[in-house]
Amino acid sequence: MSRESIDRRRYHRARSAILVRPAGPLTRVGPRQVRDISVGGLRAYSDDLQRVGAKLEIELAFPDGGGATCLAEVVWAEALPAGAPARYELGLRFLQVEPEDLERITALLED
Repeated sequence: MSRESIDRRRYHRARSAILVRPAGPLTRVGPRQVRDISVGGLRAYSDDLQRVGAKLEIELAFPDGGGATCLAEVVWAEALPAGAPARYELGLRFLQVEPEDLERITALLED
């Protein structure tokens, strides 16, 4: 059964100008556009396949120039066809987000 056949979203999602990348000073991966985001998680492109259940520390870059680091879990991963913006699309659920960063995400959803 594909993820498209069951919509388990509990939160409103919206497109956003937020960028995401793996956290860490040695990360060679450039930031990627977030496809959509909610207070519960996000959907983004990746050239690296991540296993479902993996926990990732990620950095978010907000449109105002600010950033945030949070812990997320991969809830689904889907290969994309040739010519797509990346090799994979990932669904990530937030596990740990600072309250002030969650407020920033909420404010973006209200715009």
